[in-house]
Amino acid sequence: QGENVFFLVTNFIATAQQAQGSCPESPAVLNAMCTEDADCPMGSPVVRGNGIKTGKCVMFNTTHSTCEIYGWCPVENATLPRKPLLAEAENFTLFIKNTVHFTKFNFSKCNALQTSDPTYFKSCTYDPFFSPFCPVFHIRDMVEAAGETFGDLALLGGSIGVRIKWDCDLDHPAAQCQPQYSFSLQDRRYNFRTASYYWDSQRRLYRNLLKLYGIRFDISVHGQVPGPGTPAGCVTADCPAVFVCLQATVVCDLVLLYLDAKADFYWKEKFEEVR
Repeated sequence: QGENVFFLVTNFIATAQQAQGSCPESPAVLNAMCTEDADCPMGSPVVRGNGIKTGKCVMFNTTHSTCEIYGWCPVENATLPRKPLLAEAENFTLFIKNTVHFTKFNFSKCNALQTSDPTYFKSCTYDPFFSPFCPVFHIRDMVEAAGETFGDLALLGGSIGVRIKWDCDLDHPAAQCQPQYSFSLQDRRYNFRTASYYWDSQRRLYRNLLKLYGIRFDISVHGQVPGPGTPAGCVTADCPAVFVCLQATVVCDLVLLYLDAKADFYWKEKFEEVR
């Protein structure tokens, strides 16, 4: 088993340059609304806000008064665009290369076609029937396979689970060992913030804040394989009865003691009656 993560940014909000200082809290934060200084006790944090209250109630705009805070100013602007800024990302492709190793049986297999053609992966697209060993996927197809539309998921972000399943029978040719892909929606909203910090000539600390929205792909790999010559393989390959007996003595006992024509003889040899 294995896991990996890929994140595609499809939308973002760039907050204006922020500096450490005092400014009015956003009216979108309920705990920041006030009518007088007594509503803003100094030193208390704003619940789900952006800083620590300074003890002052100030005008945010002509209609709202909020507590002044000490923190990164001005506070973050949470306004979202009405459409994804990177809508063309639905035509992007994702190359997922995966190799499984079954060390017990000295067997390895890659989900990519072993070819010397340098243009193959530039032109192929995964298809479960016609191109199962092309690990190139269109983002749009992956999102739709998970039951979503790219436009809806790209605006506020989301998380898609990509499961690669390897179930291979080593009693068959290696070419029949093929990966199976499935896609599922894990979350309809996904975002995170990142910032770059710097000092100005006056030694004041500033930062540029980005709130990134996008599609997160959680890629997990699972596999199991019955080894060559195992009892499970013998059943499908019509193995000799002697080999089955060597693998499962319990089965042998059942056959010899209850089904064989000389069951009485084996019973007397295996068990001793004590009076």
